[in-house]
Amino acid sequence: MESNVLYALGLTLIAGAATGIGAVAALFAKKENTRVLAASLGFSAGVMIFVSMVEIFAQARGYLSAAAGDKNGYLYAAAAFFAGVVVIGIIDWVVPSAEGDIGNLTANRSASLSRMGMLMALAIGIHNFPEGMVTFTSALRNPSLGAAVCLAIAIHNIPEGIATAIPIYYSDGKRGKAFFVSFLSGIAEPVGALIGYLILRPFLNDFVFGCLFAAIAGIMVFISIEELLPMARLYDKGKLTIIGFVCGMAVMALSLFMLA
Repeated sequence: MESNVLYALGLTLIAGAATGIGAVAALFAKKENTRVLAASLGFSAGVMIFVSMVEIFAQARGYLSAAAGDKNGYLYAAAAFFAGVVVIGIIDWVVPSAEGDIGNLTANRSASLSRMGMLMALAIGIHNFPEGMVTFTSALRNPSLGAAVCLAIAIHNIPEGIATAIPIYYSDGKRGKAFFVSFLSGIAEPVGALIGYLILRPFLNDFVFGCLFAAIAGIMVFISIEELLPMARLYDKGKLTIIGFVCGMAVMALSLFMLA
């Protein structure tokens, strides 16, 4: 397991750095394409929900069943799943996401945009702490699963980079500053992973991994349903969200098959 630490950290860095991709796309695109954004958000939700329910929860149940028996293993996995939902729900309530405001920014250029962007970066950074643990823990125990989770989280982080960079760029026209702040919010992922690993390292075993995996599945499902899908529908009322969603599930299914 120790040999996987650098690999897991590298995947977490990749997932966090994906916010920079979103920032670049936002800063150098000639205009916002909300239809593409809607499809991308739906795709991200499909990826995250599929990998959570098909792969991560199954892994969690397997670990917990091995440690506590089939029946108790399922009960522990279900309890940990909903515990993850509650934890990320509390974080989302305490630090609400402002991503949904980006569609109105073009008509709202004022000095307050810079402050809005900074608050978005702070909110996204805090949200990224548990996401860092998601990627890191998955890769630490199962490298191929970690790669799949990294892909899911990275796709999810691209629109977050857009959300952070646009208001800052529109406030003063400085691309460098907007990119740096957006990228910095993504670095919270490897930081969260390292902090979580240092705290949990003495306690890592099959039972703890099973609980963490189930909680991770709950976190990813919550993010998809509470943030990604409603935001996608905000930008396009047609079929693009569901098309992106189904394509995301299909791509993740193929990825898991190829990584098996």
